[in-house]
Amino acid sequence: MSTAIAIQPKTAGRSIIDFPQSRSIFDDFEAITNQIAQRAFSLFRERGTEGRDLEDWFRAESELLKPMPVELSESDKDFTVKAEVAGFSIKDLTVRAEPNSVCIHGKKQETKEEKEGKKVRYSEVSSSEICRRIDLPASINPDKVSANLNNGVLELNIPKAAPPKTIEVTAA
Repeated sequence: MSTAIAIQPKTAGRSIIDFPQSRSIFDDFEAITNQIAQRAFSLFRERGTEGRDLEDWFRAESELLKPMPVELSESDKDFTVKAEVAGFSIKDLTVRAEPNSVCIHGKKQETKEEKEGKKVRYSEVSSSEICRRIDLPASINPDKVSANLNNGVLELNIPKAAPPKTIEVTAA
């Protein structure tokens, strides 16, 4: 199933592809960073020795976030980002385009219950979260970014910003 996503301008120079929830991606990033920091500190305390802070951070990150493979390709006029977001629907995803980067965030929670009569016999909640910021090697036009979700692959078409014009100076 293929779904095209419309871009909604947020502010000058920034656009959000809202899939279709409206929430602050910056609040989400801050919350994720805090969770990772807390888990990394917990890993440090369990170990009791200093000097492996990056290892603790990466381990905490891998425990809390699902991996999201990304492919970035470039042509003369645009960038294309393909991100594997299998299991996430458009209602679970938020994408923000800024002048030099794009951010992809997804969060979903599923509940499974088995009932026996009126009593819940078994209940399970699972949560998955992805988060990725892709810094681009050239400026882009955030208001013209388009997105398509097809079979678990999010594809972003990101037009490059027009190169600055060279103004020729002449003597009067």
